[in-house]
Amino acid sequence: MIRRLTEADLPTAAEVIRASFATVAAEFGITRENCPAHTSFITAERLRDHYRGGAEMYGWFNGENMAGYVSLSDQGEGAFSLHNLAVLPEHQHNGYGKRLLDFCKEQVRQSGGIKIQIGIIEEHTVLKDWYAGNGFTHTGTKRFDHLPFVVGYMEWGADHG
Repeated sequence: MIRRLTEADLPTAAEVIRASFATVAAEFGITRENCPAHTSFITAERLRDHYRGGAEMYGWFNGENMAGYVSLSDQGEGAFSLHNLAVLPEHQHNGYGKRLLDFCKEQVRQSGGIKIQIGIIEEHTVLKDWYAGNGFTHTGTKRFDHLPFVVGYMEWGADHG
C-alpha cells in the first residue's frame, strides 16, 4: 500500500532511505568524508525541510512497516522532480520501486504535470537502464565540484507513457 506521509513519518522515512541507498554508497565509494550530503546519509531534519518546502512524500508499506519511499516536488510549468526513490534491500527486485514510480507518474498526470525529472549517478548503469525501461530518456550530465561522481539527468514525459 502506498500512502502520503505526514511529518511524523519522516524519521522512519529517513531510516528507509539511508538503508536503501547504503548499497549504492558502498558500490560507488561514497563516504561521509567525500560526499556528506549523499542520500545514504539523509537525516529526518533534511527531509523535514523538504517536506515543509512543499514536497509530496509517499511511503510504500508492507503491512504496518514502511519499506519504500519517494517524493515529488513541483518545479513549475508542469515539471516535477522525483527524489529519493528507495526500497529497503530485502524488498528490492519485487516490483515495489516500479509501483512507487508508476504511482508518481499518475500523481503528476492528475496534477496536470507534463514531465518528471531526476538526477542519478551517471555511472550507475543498472539504475539508468531501469529508468530508461520505465520511460525515462537521458537528457544530459553535469559535474559538481562537491560530488565525487557525475550527475546524470533523465526525464519522463506524461504524454508518452
